[in-house]
Amino acid sequence: MAKKGNRVQVILECTEHKNSGMPGTSRYITTKSKKNTPDRLELKKFNPILKKMTVHKEIK
Repeated sequence: MAKKGNRVQVILECTEHKNSGMPGTSRYITTKSKKNTPDRLELKKFNPILKKMTVHKEIK
């Protein structure tokens, strides 16, 4: 039987890439706990198109 919990899958999208106007997107998929982090997630991840670490925010 599968575990029941409050972990949900979220998509993180690069904010700098979105504003730069370059084609393509940098997105990551991860999980988070709704109970511990009810607000939107912000993580620094590597953007392969810009070739640097950028802030990725959770999108709905």
